[in-house]
Amino acid sequence: MSSADFTYDHVGASRDPEFCPPGFHHLRERTRLGEGEKVFHQAVDALFGFEMHREMGVGIDASADRAASGVDVTVTLAGLVKAPCRVVWAAEEYREAGWAYGTLAGHPESGEEAFVVHRTGDGTVWLTVSAFSRPARWYARAGGAATRSLQHAYARRAGKTLRRLATRGVEDA
Repeated sequence: MSSADFTYDHVGASRDPEFCPPGFHHLRERTRLGEGEKVFHQAVDALFGFEMHREMGVGIDASADRAASGVDVTVTLAGLVKAPCRVVWAAEEYREAGWAYGTLAGHPESGEEAFVVHRTGDGTVWLTVSAFSRPARWYARAGGAATRSLQHAYARRAGKTLRRLATRGVEDA
């Protein structure tokens, strides 16, 4: 995977959810999904299989069925805006699993967005959506603060959607 294909430097830097390069805006939204191993595994499956995105009403065209490093993904918003990305990292561990994609030419933004599911020692399951981005197209720049508000709303909606998917068939999640 060549970093020359991406519209920003620091490819893969979203592994650190606090990182934000100079000139970029930082986003971090955390949502409690539920409790227990089943909730964790259902959340990971829905995240890695792009089900969370599809359930949000976002169009997803991916070069593979599951998120993995190097998978190309085109996100379509409202049937109008096409946002080409590539998965820059993916990791599945005992208590944490997630992946991030970075922007390619033609994306309205420039940067990276990560989705990480984490299970704490007490069994609580969380989704953290973190990103660093800046406008790349004229309409994203023109949107200013409204564009950033939409990004935060998108991250909160991802959490609500994944909570619903992760707790299907689970009592007292």
